[in-house]
Amino acid sequence: MTTLKDRRRFLKTSAGVSLLAGATSAVKAHDTTNPLARSGYGARSQYDTAVRISDGGSNCSFASDCNTLTPLQDLVGIITPPPLHFNSAHGAFPPDINPDEFTLYIHGLVERPLKFSLAELKRLPFISRIAHIECEANYPAESDITVQHTHGKVSCSEWTGVPVSVIMEECGVKPEGTWIVCEGMDRDLHSKSIPLASAMDGILAYGQNGAPLMPHQGFPLRIMIPGAGGFSNVKWLHRIKVTDEPYLTPSERFSKPFSVKSVITYPSGGQQLDGRGYYTISGMAWSGRGAIKTVDVSTDGGNTWQPARLEEPVLDKAITRFSLPWVWDGSETVLKSRALDDAGNIQPTPEEVSEKLGASIDDVKRNRVRSQDTQWNMIFPWRVKTDGSVHVDLWT
Repeated sequence: MTTLKDRRRFLKTSAGVSLLAGATSAVKAHDTTNPLARSGYGARSQYDTAVRISDGGSNCSFASDCNTLTPLQDLVGIITPPPLHFNSAHGAFPPDINPDEFTLYIHGLVERPLKFSLAELKRLPFISRIAHIECEANYPAESDITVQHTHGKVSCSEWTGVPVSVIMEECGVKPEGTWIVCEGMDRDLHSKSIPLASAMDGILAYGQNGAPLMPHQGFPLRIMIPGAGGFSNVKWLHRIKVTDEPYLTPSERFSKPFSVKSVITYPSGGQQLDGRGYYTISGMAWSGRGAIKTVDVSTDGGNTWQPARLEEPVLDKAITRFSLPWVWDGSETVLKSRALDDAGNIQPTPEEVSEKLGASIDDVKRNRVRSQDTQWNMIFPWRVKTDGSVHVDLWT
């Protein structure tokens, strides 16, 4: 168990190195030739190199920016910067939509079919909510190295917009209206059927983290339903039809809200520990069915578990950051995390999923057998070798 003494010993032995490094650093101040000093929108430091990477998909019509992965290993806190938010565009390039010419249509089983310009939507009551979005394809492959590869199709933002419930009240949904069909303005007119009861918890979002949506995130409008899979959160939204049943559109697929999931992001695959001593294990946990209640961490391959600290805020259907002090003794070991949400869902082992589905563990790990009730959310292991290197340990 890590103690205050362990942490103070680490700080004492590292302080001299840190002070020496700071004393020899060169700092350029008031450099008016530097573009960072003249940027109207703002730019990050040249030393901040976190980027999205392609998921390797071959169905992209515009180079590698079709489906991209969030660099979870480089993030702090729970909010994902919009430029690093994962993207699943399914081959569709973001349409170039002039917000001054944009119109949202609401029709179908309603008393008053309506249309709204973006300016009119912004005159309505709005809310902001922190929530995550996870892609249905957020599972690892055997070639994966980092947590960006294995879990990079999840991100968390503060979404701002008009509650779906406000729009539905304005239109007057007829008693038989139990579903909505949302349609985007992308090349293929991606559409999704959503139970009205679930949609009423959603937002017609025009803002992300205090700014307008970026093109890849649905500018100027998308629907955001906390807990629903990314496929349901239709981007470039321009039409909502209220119906009495789901529509079997070409892009339709049905799934339940994702269950509880967690992953350690530090130390994680591709990272290097500097030697034995004190470290703070950190990771992310989330659930599409509630808020995170607890996260346990094992530093010995699952033989024993310790409760991790949940860092505030802990929110419903949003990423929660967890941490655990750890003193590494230099021996090879395996790190794991398992999360429990407030609805009673707990992360399963591969063996538990295998038994539930009646499938081999190998097929379960490779996502060859799927169920609406068992999206890929298994406990995920990282192996720390004696040289300090960290590797995926799922396939051994």
